[in-house]
Amino acid sequence: MTKVLVATVKPFAPAAVDGIRKVVEGAGYEMALLEKYENQQDFIDAASDADAIIIRSDKANAEVISGANKLKIIVRAGAGYDNVDLEAATAKGVVVMNTPGQNSNAVAELALGMMVFMARNRFNGTSGRELKGKKLGIHAYGNVGRYVAAIAKGFGMECYAFDPFISKENIEKDGVTAVDSVEALYSSCQYISLHIPANEQTKGSINADLMNMMPKGATLVNTARKEVVCEDSLKKVFADRDDFVYISDIAPDCAAEIAEKFEGRFFFTPKKMGAQTSEANINAGLAAAKQINAFLENGDTTCQVNK
Repeated sequence: MTKVLVATVKPFAPAAVDGIRKVVEGAGYEMALLEKYENQQDFIDAASDADAIIIRSDKANAEVISGANKLKIIVRAGAGYDNVDLEAATAKGVVVMNTPGQNSNAVAELALGMMVFMARNRFNGTSGRELKGKKLGIHAYGNVGRYVAAIAKGFGMECYAFDPFISKENIEKDGVTAVDSVEALYSSCQYISLHIPANEQTKGSINADLMNMMPKGATLVNTARKEVVCEDSLKKVFADRDDFVYISDIAPDCAAEIAEKFEGRFFFTPKKMGAQTSEANINAGLAAAKQINAFLENGDTTCQVNK
């Protein structure tokens, strides 16, 4: 029988697991569940006879893929997929997918929530600032970026976006101003919200030159990946600009140094929390199961990322 493995160190919500099981078993497949496992070998062993795998933040590395001789598809329940070895999967003919859009609203709400939290001085009782009338730059206008813009406009923010892969017309139909360069975005917006993936082109690309272009009262919001921000540049900008604020849903490696020197000018969630809502959890899990069924039954590769 075709086996679908759900491997999650951070488990899906029980409702999501029940929904995934219903989708998988309803298609006549077996579902195996591996939760809160303690080491990578547990994942490798469980994957050895799997035809399909659903993961969250789990590492589907070359060892997992090479040891799974029946494996046909891996679905990362979420938008980012840098935890999957795409090269190893492609070499073995394994399709890799993500579930675009399923976590987008959750991430966007967190981004705006963190902006409010810092603008109001962490709700410490002192006088803060309003978001209304401020310019928000959205760096990459994909699913999350669109939700960020929609929510930010509700606050009365002026929204701008840079995305070389999306046409000006598609951006501006949402009431968002498209700019022609990343430099134009950073130099005109007090707030920048990052939504770029972490890859060889983007890692460390948010550097001191870009951050220093931001107007007075700059706040950089990162709900993408910590690796896209150059940490040496981040520390330099903190030191050079007493008006600079950095907010992220995952702490940089230099978090302790920032906390020691720049108290009150940063906020890091204790773990990556963009998709940590019950709704996003269920949406992404069900989408992953349905995509596996569609692929196994009909060869549907709509969300494939290793083409």
